[in-house]
Amino acid sequence: MFRFFPLFLFLATIFDGAALATGRPNIVLIVADDLGYGDLGCYGSAVNRTPHIDALAAAGVRFTDFHSAGPMCTPTRAALLTGRYQQRFGPQFDGALSGETGRDEGLPHAAVTLAEVLRQRGHATACFGKWHLGYHPPWLPPDQGFDEFRGLASGDGDHHTHIDRGGREDWWRENRIEMDTGYTTDLLTDYGIEFMKRCRAGNRPFFLYLPHLAIHFPWQGPNDPPHRQKGTDYAEDKWGVIPDPENVAPHVKAMVEALDAGVGRILATLKNEGLSENTLVIFTSDNGGYVSYGKNFRRISSNGPFRGQKAEIYEGGHRVPTIIAWPGRIAPAVTDALGHSTDFFPTVAAFAGIATNDLALDGVDLGPLLLRSEALPERTLFWRMKSLRAVRRGPWKLCGLGKKTELYHLGDDPGESRDLATERPGTVADLESAWSAWNGDVNRSAKVLSPSVPPPR
Repeated sequence: MFRFFPLFLFLATIFDGAALATGRPNIVLIVADDLGYGDLGCYGSAVNRTPHIDALAAAGVRFTDFHSAGPMCTPTRAALLTGRYQQRFGPQFDGALSGETGRDEGLPHAAVTLAEVLRQRGHATACFGKWHLGYHPPWLPPDQGFDEFRGLASGDGDHHTHIDRGGREDWWRENRIEMDTGYTTDLLTDYGIEFMKRCRAGNRPFFLYLPHLAIHFPWQGPNDPPHRQKGTDYAEDKWGVIPDPENVAPHVKAMVEALDAGVGRILATLKNEGLSENTLVIFTSDNGGYVSYGKNFRRISSNGPFRGQKAEIYEGGHRVPTIIAWPGRIAPAVTDALGHSTDFFPTVAAFAGIATNDLALDGVDLGPLLLRSEALPERTLFWRMKSLRAVRRGPWKLCGLGKKTELYHLGDDPGESRDLATERPGTVADLESAWSAWNGDVNRSAKVLSPSVPPPR
């Protein structure tokens, strides 16, 4: 359901998809890392000050029932860039690609990315940030449709020294290591601003993919000390310098607020360069936040009223803050429509006038919802992470934990506290059957789309 600000009702009726497709809008896709549903002021945080993201939410559509494709980093990145369930590219995309055992894997080149279709349309394309879909060429952004890439290939790096968990230098420029100095959030924002200004000067539409590392561990705000040095393995010491492990919140607060400042600088650049009215801005998170970690770390992130956290298939693991804004095009609203990471591809493509009928996308175009408050088609969503599985249909959600099955009615019980599986065996059977059919379908796709070796270069 939408709640509109009356001033923009007229605008929502006069701009339709056909009119917007006549131009080539700029796209800014900002992805936070491990940002929980309750970590932003506009989603209820009373701890973190996020005025810039809050302002973006007030000017755009804020989703309250949007979900990442996976409860971990790699899966969602594969899904949002391809518009397809990540499992279609192999079971290795159930979870995070390992920096040790998965260094020779990556997003298959058979996958069609959003960057590729936008570049074919004439957009300049750039990825500045965390990739985590391959650790070295030919698995890096330049081989997946991006003209420019600066940032880290791995799942996490020191926010000051840019050393990965294995003690390696991990700051790339296109397909080569090129270290830089500065706090990661600030550097990525700098790169994005410089890229947008160059595109503005060259009168070229652009796709800026800005997958931030914040707020992923090491938990380091701008004023926290560097931790990792080249040549040391940090597999057992990956969290940063945390004087009070029982209270990680101050470090995370500093990271969230640095992220917010970066978003503010991006938005200010769009305004100052006269780009705002032709730029679609999307802000989301790759999964839910950690509330606790292991035996030691507590008070990390917030997933608001939802149960669970990153790496779990309860709502806290995959219900994420998501905002879509376009001044003068999309009317401000709050919606409880069901959204998913795979929806970004078809939505952006439709706004750019790109046909996707032949791409077999799993996501849906959010344009009718965003522009005219039309209801999205009913659908069933699926999650899989090794032995964990989940299915969402309407208010019903099935959670499978190995052999154990739970059923929740999210309309009455968003915190997933009352298991109704024994009371609703027919609903359980229907959702289990749907999940089995989906699982078989994505596994068949994976046999075609996930080669065992890289293509020749």
